[in-house]
Amino acid sequence: MIDAVTTVLTYVVPFLLVLTLIVTLHELGHFLTARAFGVKIERFAVGFGKPVFSRTDRHGVEWRVGWMPLGGYVRFAGDLDASSVPDHAGLAELKARLTAEQGPGAERDYFYFKPVWQRALIVAAGPVTNFVLAFFLFAIYFGVVGEQVLAPRVLTVAPGGPAAAAGFQPRDLITAVNGRTVRDSSDVTAVVMLSAGDAVHFTVDRGGRSLELTATPERRIEDDPIAGRVRIARIGMGMGPMVREDISIRRLNPLELAGKSAGTIRDSLSLTLTYIGRIFTGRENGDQLSGPLGIARATGAIATQAVEANPDPMATVANLLLTMTSFAAILSVGIGFLNLLPIPVLDGGHLLFYGYEAIAKRPVAARFQEAGYRVGLALLAGLMLFATWNDLQKLNLFKFLGGLSS
Repeated sequence: MIDAVTTVLTYVVPFLLVLTLIVTLHELGHFLTARAFGVKIERFAVGFGKPVFSRTDRHGVEWRVGWMPLGGYVRFAGDLDASSVPDHAGLAELKARLTAEQGPGAERDYFYFKPVWQRALIVAAGPVTNFVLAFFLFAIYFGVVGEQVLAPRVLTVAPGGPAAAAGFQPRDLITAVNGRTVRDSSDVTAVVMLSAGDAVHFTVDRGGRSLELTATPERRIEDDPIAGRVRIARIGMGMGPMVREDISIRRLNPLELAGKSAGTIRDSLSLTLTYIGRIFTGRENGDQLSGPLGIARATGAIATQAVEANPDPMATVANLLLTMTSFAAILSVGIGFLNLLPIPVLDGGHLLFYGYEAIAKRPVAARFQEAGYRVGLALLAGLMLFATWNDLQKLNLFKFLGGLSS
């Protein structure tokens, strides 16, 4: 019983808090933008299921807190169409009903009758809010801890591995990867992780001499304390500091903080796009995709590491807040990116429909919207099942099937 409670407090609670915060702010982006354009709104909900709190304000908006803290949603008045983009016939029918019930011109307060550019901004406001949130969270994180750079100094070279075959030696300093200058060891790791089977070209400083070395990363199974059991590309080389100059920490001014935060978001999106591109070209099998189980495990692992880093209560709280801030920023970028995918049930799909409407001067026909909605829902369901399967594999629950555990 105690173990179950500990598991819930360590893994589930932090995950739900972070997820609910990020999704609620995403929906708040939709809400505030719609409000600015005068859209009539019925409900803003935090969580799902039966309400534990509900209040209607003077604008007629119901503010609700559901008992299941799994995010939130905003509901516009008259939001009845499954795909949220009625076609021409549907708009005419809705307009006639609103006119009959509320009088001529009533439709102007409803989302569907706003100009297409306003609807597009309302829909895009959710993902944009995620990126803005990530920007400020990263700024807070780097503002507290500063910019920490660990030079890509070769510490160890595994015998018989790709790095050894390429000619790497301890004390080598990697200065560029594939022609791009690198300053931090994480820059090298990021490239290697997404280059399984591809030759990676390194520029190395060895005692003042510049050398060009080439190594091809190989996949291997590792037990990561945060991600679980994963198959990842490595070249058999460890990096770490050997001299004082290999580690540097400096405080950033406001302009540098902004640049660092924006750069971190850019790098995160670049890695995501690169990984997806490698999946579609058959160079990755997608086993790094994670669903709710994997995210919950990662959240709990981060929280545990923060608590174990320092037994002092105040230090524990500070470490926990900082690590969760960084994790929330990364997750917010992921949710923003996911919602921009051109899948009809997501914000990106609605933007795709609005793009067609702006060009064709009429909404997409209802039958195509319904088909797109079904296909999009199937894609999301399949993606979720695949990601959940990956999570279970990483947790080593299917050893008898011979997956990652073999």
